[in-house]
Amino acid sequence: MSLITNTTKARLAAGQIALGFGVHHLRTVATPMIAAATNHDWIFIDTEHGAFNVQETTQLCLAALPTGVTPIVRVCAGAIDEATRALDNGALGIVVPHVDTAAEAKRIVDAFHYPPIGTRSWGGSPAVYGFRPPSNAEAQKAINAEILTVVMIESAEGVANADAIAAVPGVDVLFIGTSDLTAEMGISGQMGHAKVVEAYQTVGDACQKHGKTLGMGGVYDEENAARYVAMGARFILSGSDHSYLISGANQRSLFFDRLNKG
Repeated sequence: MSLITNTTKARLAAGQIALGFGVHHLRTVATPMIAAATNHDWIFIDTEHGAFNVQETTQLCLAALPTGVTPIVRVCAGAIDEATRALDNGALGIVVPHVDTAAEAKRIVDAFHYPPIGTRSWGGSPAVYGFRPPSNAEAQKAINAEILTVVMIESAEGVANADAIAAVPGVDVLFIGTSDLTAEMGISGQMGHAKVVEAYQTVGDACQKHGKTLGMGGVYDEENAARYVAMGARFILSGSDHSYLISGANQRSLFFDRLNKG
């Protein structure tokens, strides 16, 4: 069977925006179909903050593969074993939070890629080949090319080391976790603050220099989102299941509330 390709990685390579649908609460295998129906390119299965177990995470990954929506899992910082298990069971990308140094980025790249690029262990027939891969060597080379490795920049140290982090071969995206970055800077929630703009410029310059993609998370107002997209952000977490549900539900309830008062 042919390898299921990473459509998000292809979009980013072409310089296009790739929109992510955050998943915190949904567990149904219809979730990737909902993301596809609303023109998202990837689902962000958040095991750092969401209450997912391994079974739920992998079922969402497997359900996403036939839809063309890329299954991407965020693990907890340092949870390399959780990340590689997700990769063995359908994930095509991993997001690792709180990456502050090039050494940390190198360890992540090594863990997520098979030799000779990294040290990832072969776990048998992978889901991304429909469990019918070609030879091990051929499959490992092809899968290495499809894995999206995303490191989150969420501290002043990470911003300062952005050039060295972006220079690490195998890192694909430097994804700014803007909420945590503003909190660490003492300006929590101020997404348009000059310090945040400067951080996006610094990380964006590093990405451009080393051929990597700038990512944006935590920025949901249109003014600031438009600013950072204009500065080069292409890997975009555009919202999540709970924010979309609350927004849509509020719109409907306000509509009927106006009718009731009218």
